[in-house]
Amino acid sequence: MSGYIFRRVLAMIPVMAIVALFVFSLLYIAPGDPAAVIAGDQASPQDVERIRQSLGLDRPFVVRFAEWAGSVLTGNLGTSMFTGLPVTELIKQRLEPTFSLMFVTLLLAILVGVPIGVVSAWKAGSWIDRLLMAVGVVGFSVPVFVVGYLLAYVFALELDWFPVQGYTPISNGLLPWLENLVLPAIALGFVYIALIARITRATMLEVLSQDYIRTARAKGLGERAVLFMHALKNAAVPIVTVIGIGVALLIGGAVVTESVFAIPGLGRLTIDAIVRRDYPVIQGVVLMFSFLYVLVNLAVDLIYTLLDPRIRY
Repeated sequence: MSGYIFRRVLAMIPVMAIVALFVFSLLYIAPGDPAAVIAGDQASPQDVERIRQSLGLDRPFVVRFAEWAGSVLTGNLGTSMFTGLPVTELIKQRLEPTFSLMFVTLLLAILVGVPIGVVSAWKAGSWIDRLLMAVGVVGFSVPVFVVGYLLAYVFALELDWFPVQGYTPISNGLLPWLENLVLPAIALGFVYIALIARITRATMLEVLSQDYIRTARAKGLGERAVLFMHALKNAAVPIVTVIGIGVALLIGGAVVTESVFAIPGLGRLTIDAIVRRDYPVIQGVVLMFSFLYVLVNLAVDLIYTLLDPRIRY
């Protein structure tokens, strides 16, 4: 087991190296002259040249990348070109809102999506199955921002059950923290719930047709024990896979959701940096999200070994 974990951790190194190379290349592959765009239309050639030197665009790509990678390894992601603050400090300021939103959304999606998929498979072909899958199709079809605006209008403006916008730190209390996250988490998790439910249903249908499930029922086991102790346990690997893949949905959807609900997280920071062409911030945020996704994939691989000890690759 320890050897497998070591190999998987070791495999992260080339992956992150390629990601770092791509992230650094954003400065060079962006359309137009980044220095001229940042300087503005009224800038003089001297101003443009000064910005180009500060970005390192006048130096060889390989040399600049080696210096940047060395700084990243020491925890230095550079300095924002507009605020003058270290990128690591800006990211730390926005971590809690984004991670809180992703955590609540992930928890909600698992607690809702998996039972929906199990029930749909159990009642396959019934009106319950068709209704739940119809809701799943709607979840895939409606964009996150549409769901977000509808939820904000109905439950925040009309019914006044939840705050319209903003974020309350968890240090101010668990209930105020959760109240600000309910609507954003539902909006962000709608498509995630649909994805988990559909994969769970498909996998459960396959497992429920196996001989050992018929044997368990023939022995007189209750339907709940058959569904959750036997079927769901053996269907867990594909479900865990789609949950891990869905983290990418959370990362991308957080940008839109935070804009709709005015949550001061990494999504808002990313949008502001893109608008301003603040490349050090863009590089830092993209690199951090990429590293997070690689860690999630590593965690999924390790969970595989717990669910099925035969998995060693």
